[in-house]
This record gives sequence, structure tokens and C-alpha cells, in this order.
Amino acid sequence: MCNDNVRKGYNKVAENYLKGRDQFKNDKYLERLIKLLPKGSLILDIGCGAGIPIDSFLVDKGFKVKGIDISEKQIELARKNVPQADFVLKDMSLLKDNEYKVDVVISFYAIFHTPREKHLDLLKKFKSFLKDDGLLLVTMGSSDWVGTEKDFFGGEMSWSHYDANSNKELIKKAGFKIIFEEIDTSGNEKHLVVLAKK
Repeated sequence: MCNDNVRKGYNKVAENYLKGRDQFKNDKYLERLIKLLPKGSLILDIGCGAGIPIDSFLVDKGFKVKGIDISEKQIELARKNVPQADFVLKDMSLLKDNEYKVDVVISFYAIFHTPREKHLDLLKKFKSFLKDDGLLLVTMGSSDWVGTEKDFFGGEMSWSHYDANSNKELIKKAGFKIIFEEIDTSGNEKHLVVLAKK
């Protein structure tokens, strides 16, 4: 899978994606997360997109947010939409161990845009970013699939993911204890949502 394909895809569809994506389906997962956090906790959003609704929600609740995304256009939108947060252009596949030190790592609708063979290593990197007892909130694939969609909000996009049970095993192998997991079917797609602790 070509990361450049994902970057170009999101650069092309960023505004359509922001307008057309189900914008408020994540609230219940974010609410569950923030009940476990002291105010002012530092949260790293990997694959932050345009910053809405997740980062804006977290900032409004009193949390500090850093966001990274592979798409220049998404970062541009995020900086406009959530100026209180810190957004950086970065490819998650190039992250280094211990590059960040945060209380929480979240990643919605992003991990499966990287090759699934690298998901375990990626999750281990996420763990290295967390302080002791840090939390992870991620969405991953609910079915086994690798492929490309030609018209994803007007652009081409690639996916690569295992089924839900395999993904839960990857999270455990990376060193996390799962607190909560379910298959979210609130939108047009199905995603595995996992809240886990270091």
C-alpha cells in the first residue's frame, strides 16, 4: 500500500470528507474515555484529519491536544477548525518509539490506511508514547480486507485490515489491557472500537 496514495486521496477529498462523514457518532466513546482522565490531560490524535469532531470535542472539555496527519490539506483545516490544539504534518508509519510522551493516544479511522502487517509495530509505538497507566482509544477494521476504493468522497483511497478478533489480539500483543470493545455500527460502515490501558 502506498502512503502517498492515502496522502493524495485525503488532500483531494478533505473538504468533502468533513462535510459528508458522520460527524457525531464518536461522542459516546469519547465520553467513556474522558471519564477516566483528569482535566488537562495531554492527548495525541494520530490521523487527526480536519480536527472535527474529535479534537474540538476534547479541547472543549478542557484537554490538551496534539494531532498528526499525513495530509497537508487536513492539517490546514485542523489548524483553522481547532486553533487551540497543536497540529503537525506527519506520516504515522514514520513515527519513532518514544517520540511523544502523552496521557492518551487516540486514532480514529486511520490505522487501517497503513499496511496491516505493520499494525502490531504501530500499536507498540503508540504504547511507547504513553505514560504509565496511559490510555489508548482506537478504531480498527471489523472484517478481513485489503483493497482500494475508487470513489471515496470523490477520491481514491486504500485500506488494509484484519478482522475484529485478530485486531484485539494485536492490541493485547502490543502490551495493552482491553477495558472496552465493541463493533460500532452507528454509521454506514462497521468498525471495531477499543479502549485499552497500558
